[in-house]
Amino acid sequence: MKQGIINIFRNKWFSLASVATISACLFLFGLFYAVIANFQSIVKTAEEGVSVTIFFQPGTTEDQMKEIGDKIEAREEVSKVEFTSADEAWDYYRANWIPEEFSDGFPDNPLENSASYAIYMKDIAEQAALVDYLNTIPEIKTVNQSELAATTLTGVNALVAYVSAGIILILLLVSVFLISNTVTIGISVRKEEISIMKYIGATDFFVRAPFVIEGILIGILGSAFPLGTIYVLYNKVVDYIGTKFSVLSNLLHFLPVNTIFTTLAPVIVIVGVGIGFMGSFITVRKHLRV
Repeated sequence: MKQGIINIFRNKWFSLASVATISACLFLFGLFYAVIANFQSIVKTAEEGVSVTIFFQPGTTEDQMKEIGDKIEAREEVSKVEFTSADEAWDYYRANWIPEEFSDGFPDNPLENSASYAIYMKDIAEQAALVDYLNTIPEIKTVNQSELAATTLTGVNALVAYVSAGIILILLLVSVFLISNTVTIGISVRKEEISIMKYIGATDFFVRAPFVIEGILIGILGSAFPLGTIYVLYNKVVDYIGTKFSVLSNLLHFLPVNTIFTTLAPVIVIVGVGIGFMGSFITVRKHLRV
């Protein structure tokens, strides 16, 4: 076994080609994941800014409003509720829309029936169900919703999910195909040696094990290189955008690199080792019939 492992690493070009192949595939996978993760974070931030606003029937008491607010906040799809009293609504309107010289001309609050709740959801796709529930509460007079925003953001989320799944699947299939081909080349280079080992009684496990072990090691090395490259590149790109495009950086809040790598690092290592193992195992099983 030891001799077999030593022999398989004699072809350095084969090993380097395998590492380069899997590194390139995982690098593309990592870049794609970083872009998608940030895009989903931006969409999630946009979702969190979309609210459903409710106004109450005249004569609804503060206790009734509070009770309704507590029931709404307890719902699973609701992330938070914000209450605005009639006095707070009038103060805001007067400060922002009425010139100061005319503000004293309103001794009473003309918005006395404008107390409201702004309701924010965990998932914008649940807006329709929430609105249906709110319309069943008799104390609620008006329910204002942003149906266009909900439909658009829900569609974007679905599109991103489908595209992400498709591209990830393609990258994985390409990775397995390429690593399988590089292993095939390595086997053909040593085919005569393998044939001799089989003829003198070497078991399939003894012959296959070095290739499988090398596939796993190639997966580990092929994971380390893209992770290091993406870590450095991601920080540089985010810093560059923050420096050169300050207006854009104020609108787009990029995820910290540590947040990205919390998921990306273990996934790339597992995928890399898995591709190395499966590519080697499947190819050896297919071609070592002598």
